[in-house]
Amino acid sequence: MGSVYEAAGGAAGMLRIAEAWHARVLADEVVSHAFSHGYHSRHSERLASYWGEALGGPPGYSTAYGDETSVVRMHSGNGPHEEMDRRAIACFAAALDDAGLTDPVRQALLDYFTWATTTTMSRYHGSADDVPADLPIPRWSWNGLQTY
Repeated sequence: MGSVYEAAGGAAGMLRIAEAWHARVLADEVVSHAFSHGYHSRHSERLASYWGEALGGPPGYSTAYGDETSVVRMHSGNGPHEEMDRRAIACFAAALDDAGLTDPVRQALLDYFTWATTTTMSRYHGSADDVPADLPIPRWSWNGLQTY
C-alpha cells in the first residue's frame, strides 16, 4: 500500500492539504488567533514538508527548516488551549474533505493530526524553554506512531 504520504498524493497532496487547512484556520475565529502575530510567507509549504516527513516522505523539513524541537517550541508556552485544538482538528478534517481524500488515507491523516495536536504540540504549556533539544520528527504509518 505504500506510505500514508504516498497515498495522500506525495508532496503535491501534502501541499493541497496544508493550503486547505491554512485557509480554514485563518477563517476560524478561535484558531486564527494562533496566526494573529503573522506567519512565515511559505507556511503552507513548510507545513506540507513537515507533515510529509512525518508520514513517510522524504526528510525535507529536517533538511531545510529544523527538527521536532523547533516545531514543538513554536507551539509551546501558550498555556492550555483545548478549544483551539478541537477546532484545529475540525479544520483539518474539513481540509481533508476539501482535498478530496477518502478512507483509509483520510482516517490515517486525521488520526495523525489529532495525535500530534493533542500530544506533542500541546505538551509544554508553561514555556518553550521546557522543550528538550534534539527531538526527532515522529513517524506515523498506517499502524499509528512508529517507535524505534
